[in-house]
Amino acid sequence: MPDLYIKPWQRPSECIFLETSLIICYLISIKVMLNNLIKKEKFMSKSEDALKEAFAGESQANRKYLAFAAKADQEGFPQAARLFRAAAEAETIHAHAHLRALKGIKSTKENLQEAIAGETHEFTRMYPAMIETAKNEGNKDAQRSFTFANDVEKIHAGLYQQMLDKLEISKESYSYYICPVCGYTSEKEAPDTCPVCSAKGKMFKKVD
Repeated sequence: MPDLYIKPWQRPSECIFLETSLIICYLISIKVMLNNLIKKEKFMSKSEDALKEAFAGESQANRKYLAFAAKADQEGFPQAARLFRAAAEAETIHAHAHLRALKGIKSTKENLQEAIAGETHEFTRMYPAMIETAKNEGNKDAQRSFTFANDVEKIHAGLYQQMLDKLEISKESYSYYICPVCGYTSEKEAPDTCPVCSAKGKMFKKVD
C-alpha cells in the first residue's frame, strides 16, 4: 500500500515556495495594519493636542475681550465694547465646541471631581511656585495677583467638595456672591468685608 503521507522535506519545491509566499504576505499585511493603527494613534494624539491648544486660546480670548469691553465702556466707546462682547461670546462657542470634541464634559459628579482636582493643583503646586518667583523678582503686582488667586482657589476647592458631598442629597437653592477685586466666592450672602482682599461687601456681584 503506498505511503500517502508526504513529509515536509518531500513536498515539491513549488508547494514550499507558495506556502512561504503566503506566510510572507500575511506577515506583511499584519505589519501594514499595525503601521496604520500607529499612524492613526499619532494623528489622534496630534488632533487632541491641537484641540487642547485651541480650547486654551479661545478661553483666554473670551476673558481678554470681556476685559477689553469693560475698558471701552470706561473710555466712552460703547460700540467697540459691544463688538468685544460679541466676539467674546463667539469665542465661548468655539471653546465649548473644542471641549466637547475632547470629550471633556462628563457627568456633573465627574465634572465636580475634576474641578476639585484642578483647584487643588492650583493652590498646592501652581500658585505657590508662581508667588515665590514673583517675590524673588520683586514683581509686586504679579505676587498680589497670584496670592489673591491662590487664596480663592482653596475656597473654590472647598465649595466644590461640599457640593459633591451633598449633590444627590440636598436640593437647597441659593445665590453666590463674588468679590470683584480678588474673586472670593461666598454662599447665600456677601460678607461685610472680603476676607481675602478687604473689599467692601456691597461691591460683591450676585450670581444666580
